[in-house]
Amino acid sequence: MSLEFLTDEWFAKVEELRTAAGDVEAPAALADLVINITVNGGPNGDTEMALVSGMIERGHNADGATTMILPADLAKRIFIEGDQSAGMQGFMTGQIRIEGDMSKLMALQTAQPTASQMALQQQIKEVTA
Repeated sequence: MSLEFLTDEWFAKVEELRTAAGDVEAPAALADLVINITVNGGPNGDTEMALVSGMIERGHNADGATTMILPADLAKRIFIEGDQSAGMQGFMTGQIRIEGDMSKLMALQTAQPTASQMALQQQIKEVTA
């Protein structure tokens, strides 16, 4: 079953997978990190989500001091396919805009996902069209 990235059904499935995974350990660098993300051009228009302790959540989080704004295709490459070079290229070409505390993004570049995060990420990737 493949669900289109950023649809209501996709967010519901991601939440279901996160719940089933239980307590997913985050690397120390991501443990308290909250980054709001606005994805432009998704299937339902602009979509707000957040990266909280390395986990995707629907909607912006009140604790986020940083907002990343990027197009849907790039968001999928970065957050679903795990293509870190796409993030750097997107930033360098102006496809990614940052509002707020840009230093918070440095933690994303250096943090190595835990085994439980990698397993959950693979499950999310498998259900994403």
